[in-house]
Amino acid sequence: MHANVPHLEGRSIVALEPVKGDVRAAVQRALDAAEWKRFIPAGADVSLKVNLGWDLFIPGSITSPLFAESLIACIRPHVGRIFMVESDQVLEDIEKAFHGCGMADVCRRTGVTWVNMSRGKTVPVDAPGNTVLKRIDVPKILRDTLMITVPVMKTHAKTVITGAIKNQWGCLSKLRHEYHLVLDQALADLNSVVRPALAVMDGTIGLEGNGPKSGHPRIADRVLCSGDAVALDTIQAINMGIDPARVVHLATCAARGIGTNDRNRIDVRGMDPLASQIAFASARHNAVSMVETILRKSVLKKLFFNTPIFSGCLFGAKVYYRNWTRNHARACWEIARAHPVYGPQWRRVGPDAVADSGRIAPNASSSPELAKVQATD
Repeated sequence: MHANVPHLEGRSIVALEPVKGDVRAAVQRALDAAEWKRFIPAGADVSLKVNLGWDLFIPGSITSPLFAESLIACIRPHVGRIFMVESDQVLEDIEKAFHGCGMADVCRRTGVTWVNMSRGKTVPVDAPGNTVLKRIDVPKILRDTLMITVPVMKTHAKTVITGAIKNQWGCLSKLRHEYHLVLDQALADLNSVVRPALAVMDGTIGLEGNGPKSGHPRIADRVLCSGDAVALDTIQAINMGIDPARVVHLATCAARGIGTNDRNRIDVRGMDPLASQIAFASARHNAVSMVETILRKSVLKKLFFNTPIFSGCLFGAKVYYRNWTRNHARACWEIARAHPVYGPQWRRVGPDAVADSGRIAPNASSSPELAKVQATD
């Protein structure tokens, strides 16, 4: 299902709103400023494409349950059925992340239906005009609903930033790593077929440094929203102190007519992206990303990625992230837990449960902010 995406005289709107201690209120302001109901018709069934791409997560690396529940409460009076969707990765167990971070609790409380797209039906879509992905097996749920993409404000070693465009990467099969060397072109191909009707960015706690996983949480206190994912990511980059011209897939998507990266054609409502700028530390390749890139460019590529040796590569990567979590996650959790609004949602989740036992404890208690969302829903 695709919405007729309108724009104001060739211009795109991006809302950039401060949280001010109330996540739900900030989400509502951002939705209204972005005129979201122009992109999501009344009664439409929607899929929330969250980012749950790490089962050994730290705050800032995944869409937070507080943000997701706030968004659900804001859109519920207007939309039909609400689904939450994500897909497995070769390295990650998305079910483990979904249950461990508290997102399963959010779905249970709100009546939202969880769909692991890796386990559902797909619809083959031919895209002869694409550069890399000439045929895409699109999860059927995304053909039956309008997609609201819910990314996190993060840096990324391969794409400089990860945002509303990159978040659709999880709509491909878990073998999508095969396209890492042509990621910018593949993202444009993917978003030409699987285009979100609306983007709402979780900028409560972002991630800077070696994202999208082994970075460091950055309290950003903001929400972004737009019916144009390219425009949103352009403003996101500016707001993070990053030149959008460095983000190749934005220009690639703009050239394909997926959205605009022209700052002169973007109306920003709320905070000024330069005046409210928070300089995020840029990402570099961690050991896993660096080794993968080297091997993919080598003559031995097929040996490492198309034979049983690949299982050994995956094991090594999992060991790396396990050790990284053991050595660095505690400080990351302390940053998040110290925050009066965002901290309580992570009360029962932390580095001890992840690093010591390899299992993530259930998030049994919701934060006061989550309780407020429920009470006012």
